[in-house]
Amino acid sequence: MPTKEEIFSKIQAALVEALGVDEDEVTPEATLMGDLGAESIDFLDIIFRLEKAFGVKISQDELTQNDIITNPAYQENRKLNAAGLKALKERIRDGDWATFEKDPSIDKIQSVFTVGTIVNFIEQKLAAK
Repeated sequence: MPTKEEIFSKIQAALVEALGVDEDEVTPEATLMGDLGAESIDFLDIIFRLEKAFGVKISQDELTQNDIITNPAYQENRKLNAAGLKALKERIRDGDWATFEKDPSIDKIQSVFTVGTIVNFIEQKLAAK
């Protein structure tokens, strides 16, 4: 099992290639869409690169949380309800919840999704492998 630093290094390389950003911009705290400028189409490339780098299968829903944010049982007026927040927190354990809970707008979901979140996600995938 690779160390957290080794996982981060591979993710950093994948994001630099996929997004055309500088290596020093890819920090554990950087958000994919806000700080690194990722667009929804970029997630397909990111997923492909992560699968190749780590030898794991990743569905787009797992990485983008689409299965949660598009579920009508989890939202009301484009905001996540308590059940939606709970489901998202179970999946993204290290998100910036204090900020997001003040305004759980679906349009702001990416604010809790950081490079560190991907590191933890990959770490969990590798541990389950």
